[in-house]
Amino acid sequence: MDRQSQLKNNLRILIEEIEKERLKYSSHQIINLIAVSKYVSMDDIKALYCAGHRAFGENKIQSLKEKSSTLENLPLQWHMIGSIQKNKINQLISIKPYMVQSLDSIELAKELQARLEKQNTKLKCLLQVNSSNESTKSGFSIDEAVESYKKILQITPNIKLEGIMTIAANTDDKKIIESCFKKTKDIFDKLQDSGAKILSCGMSNDYKIAIANGANMLRIGSSIFKK
Repeated sequence: MDRQSQLKNNLRILIEEIEKERLKYSSHQIINLIAVSKYVSMDDIKALYCAGHRAFGENKIQSLKEKSSTLENLPLQWHMIGSIQKNKINQLISIKPYMVQSLDSIELAKELQARLEKQNTKLKCLLQVNSSNESTKSGFSIDEAVESYKKILQITPNIKLEGIMTIAANTDDKKIIESCFKKTKDIFDKLQDSGAKILSCGMSNDYKIAIANGANMLRIGSSIFKK
């Protein structure tokens, strides 16, 4: 099987699995899939595009710049899913990603707002929530997420907040992972009146648990790009 056929098959199997899980909990929920391409070649991205996929996620601004520039002739939707250094904000804005999923502090929101306002442009973002309370992860704590979301809406008119994102605890314990997603879903529910539409959680190893807890956007890499 050639690589393009392999990727098409991987994608088909994954989508079937996602649909099977989705139907256990909702007959009308739409789930968007972001293919995480951070360790992936340009050829694999092009092959997945040819298989019908359009949304890709990168966790480093330099990689996002290189890939989006090289593949600019393809109508791809690029998501920034990694931490953002303040000295890279101008570079990020110049890339014009579809969405930033890692808005992890009020300070970053203010810095983004200042640069966006200066360039007279807007940027879709998700608030990153540290649902596992791990020191190695970025994001707002469970306790401050709702208030911070509403504050950012008030003070950063050039940031279009569309929902929240989380990364579950780094563990094989499904109960701990489920707890992370449940807490995040509770926050998401409280933000419905504030315009939150996207609940981004779930990766290759835990997306089924994420779907069971209301995720409508998944960020999956290895299950798609495996050989």
